[in-house]
Amino acid sequence: MSKITFLGAGSSVFAKNVLGDSMMVPALQDFEFALFDIDPVRLKDSEQMLLNLKRTLGSSVAIKAYSSRKEALRGAKYIVNAIQVGGYDPCTITDFEIPKKYGLRQTIADTLGIGGIFRNLRTIPVMLDFACDINEVCPDALFLNYTNPMAVLTNVMNTYGHVHTVGLCHSVQACVPRLFEHLGMDAEGVKWQIAGINHMAWLLEVSKDGRDLYPEIKRRAAEKQEEIHHDMVRFELMFKFGYYVTESSEHNAEYFPYFIKRNYPELIDRFNIPLDEYPRRCVEQIEKWASMREELVNNNNLSHCRSEEYASYIFEAIETGQPYKIGGNVMNNGLIPNLPKEACVEVPCLVDRNGITPTYVGDLPPQLAALNRTNINTQLLTIEAAISQKREHIYHAALLDPHTSAELSMDEIVSLCDDLIEAHGDWLPAYK
Repeated sequence: MSKITFLGAGSSVFAKNVLGDSMMVPALQDFEFALFDIDPVRLKDSEQMLLNLKRTLGSSVAIKAYSSRKEALRGAKYIVNAIQVGGYDPCTITDFEIPKKYGLRQTIADTLGIGGIFRNLRTIPVMLDFACDINEVCPDALFLNYTNPMAVLTNVMNTYGHVHTVGLCHSVQACVPRLFEHLGMDAEGVKWQIAGINHMAWLLEVSKDGRDLYPEIKRRAAEKQEEIHHDMVRFELMFKFGYYVTESSEHNAEYFPYFIKRNYPELIDRFNIPLDEYPRRCVEQIEKWASMREELVNNNNLSHCRSEEYASYIFEAIETGQPYKIGGNVMNNGLIPNLPKEACVEVPCLVDRNGITPTYVGDLPPQLAALNRTNINTQLLTIEAAISQKREHIYHAALLDPHTSAELSMDEIVSLCDDLIEAHGDWLPAYK
């Protein structure tokens, strides 16, 4: 029996989306869905939820929860990764509160910035442990990474874990439909191309019946300049650099040095930037779980509609040979020549029986490549720090981070890194 292994299966809502979608694919009915999580209570909850869903959907998949990660992985054909190392308490709190003592504010801190750097540093060792197990018990498996920081972790699994990995993010497939909804435009029949890096990929082309829609997008966006809305940072980036970026304004507010600034506090209100947004979301999710648990775990009539998540469509395309197009995070290998070859890039990919085949994009507009490279610099130095376990490279990654370096002096950045290393304690390996 073929196997799909879900690491971090205690993420019950996400497991419902990915594995519920997969239950609806005829070509996957003979698969085992293997569940693993370090939290036995949440693992049991997800197992019960999926058994309820299997019954409701009339699926014939096998569902099994494992207490051993290696056994959950043994013989897997596909692996879905949705872990979070350190959780909200203590690690997300640490990522936000210690930088705040230096006057450094963040919104999400799961991709770049000082919070993103340390999220990487505590997650990479766990991912490399996964890679050791995978190379032993399922070396040919396809690893679907949904965990942030996406670009770095996908890069590490491919480059140092030697695991065939693609990174998957919601921002690509949601970009145009949500932009058009916001602007009151019809997305039916619209063609687009998106490429760059995760959370900072660019809507390079958008057209309908051969007509470029960017002039109309910019006209309608300009009409909203006097309004307060959720997408003010992305519109400002589009006005200044010419192109719309995939991930949300709260994310992108901290990928650049322009928006969250101590000396210009008025920018927070001007661009409607939600500081400390991720901790706020974490608290809300924790508080909602009691009611959500009743709805998901103890519901014998649990229903499901196939979501937009890429995973089940990837499985289906590989199993059936029916082609499917995704936006995937893969190693550059010349796909975008004016970005570093060592980088992980987000590009259109074709999925069929041959697996995942990335497509050549060509050079990005020079200003967009330059913006991507500022983020790639920090990504690559973070990887260097994790692999070499040299503290100096943590400093380098933070010193090169656009937001951190715009706000703090070099000495403050080094001191902040030292404080974060100390506060993380055993969540990090020892750095030389």
